[in-house]
Amino acid sequence: MGCSFVAFFKKFFAEVKRVNKREYRNTYQSPLVKLRPLPARAQFLNVIEPVFSGLSQSAIQNSNYQSVDEAKQANDRYFAVRNAILRNNPKKVGNKIWGEEQVPSYFSVSHNCKDP
Repeated sequence: MGCSFVAFFKKFFAEVKRVNKREYRNTYQSPLVKLRPLPARAQFLNVIEPVFSGLSQSAIQNSNYQSVDEAKQANDRYFAVRNAILRNNPKKVGNKIWGEEQVPSYFSVSHNCKDP
Protein backbone atom coordinates (compact mmCIF):
# COMPACT_ATOMS: atom_id res chain seq x y z
CA MET A 1 0.00 0.00 0.00
CA GLY A 2 1.32 3.39 -0.98
CA CYS A 3 -0.09 5.52 1.82
CA SER A 4 -1.05 5.31 5.47
CA PHE A 5 -4.59 5.50 6.80
CA VAL A 6 -3.98 9.10 7.89
CA ALA A 7 -2.81 10.08 4.41
CA PHE A 8 -5.72 8.20 2.84
CA PHE A 9 -8.30 9.96 5.00
CA LYS A 10 -6.72 13.35 4.39
CA LYS A 11 -7.07 12.72 0.65
CA PHE A 12 -10.59 11.39 1.11
CA PHE A 13 -11.79 14.42 3.08
CA ALA A 14 -10.09 16.76 0.59
CA GLU A 15 -12.02 15.05 -2.22
CA VAL A 16 -15.33 15.34 -0.33
CA LYS A 17 -14.62 19.02 0.20
CA ARG A 18 -13.85 19.42 -3.53
CA VAL A 19 -17.06 17.74 -4.74
CA ASN A 20 -19.10 19.75 -2.24
CA LYS A 21 -18.03 23.09 -3.72
CA ARG A 22 -20.93 24.93 -5.37
CA GLU A 23 -19.11 25.21 -8.72
CA TYR A 24 -18.52 21.45 -8.87
CA ARG A 25 -22.08 20.61 -7.83
CA ASN A 26 -23.52 23.03 -10.40
CA THR A 27 -21.28 21.71 -13.18
CA TYR A 28 -22.03 18.04 -12.51
CA GLN A 29 -25.53 18.45 -11.06
CA SER A 30 -24.42 16.44 -8.06
CA PRO A 31 -25.82 16.42 -4.51
CA LEU A 32 -24.11 17.71 -1.39
CA VAL A 33 -22.16 14.89 0.24
CA LYS A 34 -22.60 14.61 3.99
CA LEU A 35 -20.59 12.08 5.96
CA ARG A 36 -22.15 10.38 8.94
CA PRO A 37 -20.60 7.70 11.13
CA LEU A 38 -22.29 4.35 11.46
CA PRO A 39 -22.59 2.64 14.83
CA ALA A 40 -19.91 0.08 15.59
CA ARG A 41 -20.89 -3.52 14.90
CA ALA A 42 -23.96 -2.57 12.83
CA GLN A 43 -23.22 -4.18 9.48
CA PHE A 44 -26.91 -4.20 8.57
CA LEU A 45 -26.80 -0.38 8.45
CA ASN A 46 -23.77 -0.29 6.21
CA VAL A 47 -24.84 -0.14 2.56
CA ILE A 48 -21.43 -1.31 1.39
CA GLU A 49 -21.47 -4.47 3.52
CA PRO A 50 -23.46 -6.57 0.99
CA VAL A 51 -21.01 -5.69 -1.80
CA PHE A 52 -18.00 -6.75 0.23
CA SER A 53 -19.82 -9.79 1.58
CA GLY A 54 -20.26 -10.94 -2.03
CA LEU A 55 -16.63 -10.15 -2.81
CA SER A 56 -15.52 -12.10 0.23
CA GLN A 57 -17.59 -15.14 -0.69
CA SER A 58 -16.62 -15.20 -4.36
CA ALA A 59 -13.00 -14.05 -4.43
CA ILE A 60 -11.47 -14.22 -0.96
CA GLN A 61 -12.79 -17.11 1.14
CA ASN A 62 -11.14 -20.48 0.51
CA SER A 63 -8.76 -18.90 -1.97
CA ASN A 64 -5.19 -19.91 -2.57
CA TYR A 65 -3.76 -17.27 -4.87
CA GLN A 66 -0.14 -17.62 -5.90
CA SER A 67 0.54 -13.88 -5.78
CA VAL A 68 -0.87 -10.54 -4.72
CA ASP A 69 -1.44 -9.70 -8.39
CA GLU A 70 -3.51 -12.86 -8.85
CA ALA A 71 -5.66 -11.90 -5.84
CA LYS A 72 -6.09 -8.36 -7.21
CA GLN A 73 -7.17 -9.79 -10.57
CA ALA A 74 -9.80 -11.94 -8.84
CA ASN A 75 -11.15 -8.87 -7.01
CA ASP A 76 -11.17 -6.84 -10.23
CA ARG A 77 -12.98 -9.68 -12.03
CA TYR A 78 -15.64 -9.80 -9.30
CA PHE A 79 -16.36 -6.06 -9.63
CA ALA A 80 -16.28 -6.17 -13.44
CA VAL A 81 -18.84 -8.99 -13.56
CA ARG A 82 -21.00 -7.41 -10.84
CA ASN A 83 -20.98 -4.01 -12.55
CA ALA A 84 -21.75 -5.53 -15.97
CA ILE A 85 -24.75 -7.36 -14.53
CA LEU A 86 -26.03 -4.17 -12.89
CA ARG A 87 -25.47 -2.14 -16.09
CA ASN A 88 -27.31 -4.72 -18.19
CA ASN A 89 -30.15 -5.12 -15.67
CA PRO A 90 -30.79 -1.61 -14.29
CA LYS A 91 -33.81 -2.56 -12.20
CA LYS A 92 -34.34 -1.86 -8.57
CA VAL A 93 -33.98 -5.07 -6.59
CA GLY A 94 -36.63 -4.31 -3.98
CA ASN A 95 -39.33 -6.43 -5.57
CA LYS A 96 -36.97 -9.38 -5.71
CA ILE A 97 -36.03 -9.27 -2.04
CA TRP A 98 -39.11 -7.88 -0.30
CA GLY A 99 -41.12 -10.62 1.31
CA GLU A 100 -38.06 -12.88 1.43
CA GLU A 101 -36.83 -11.61 4.80
CA GLN A 102 -35.42 -14.14 7.24
CA VAL A 103 -37.48 -12.62 10.05
CA PRO A 104 -40.70 -10.55 10.17
CA SER A 105 -40.28 -6.98 8.90
CA TYR A 106 -40.22 -4.86 12.03
CA PHE A 107 -37.45 -3.17 13.95
CA SER A 108 -35.71 -5.19 16.60
CA VAL A 109 -32.25 -4.75 18.06
CA SER A 110 -31.73 -8.50 17.63
CA HIS A 111 -32.33 -8.40 13.84
CA ASN A 112 -28.88 -8.55 12.33
CA CYS A 113 -29.75 -10.28 9.08
CA LYS A 114 -26.43 -10.81 7.40
CA ASP A 115 -26.04 -13.42 4.73
CA PRO A 116 -26.01 -16.77 6.59
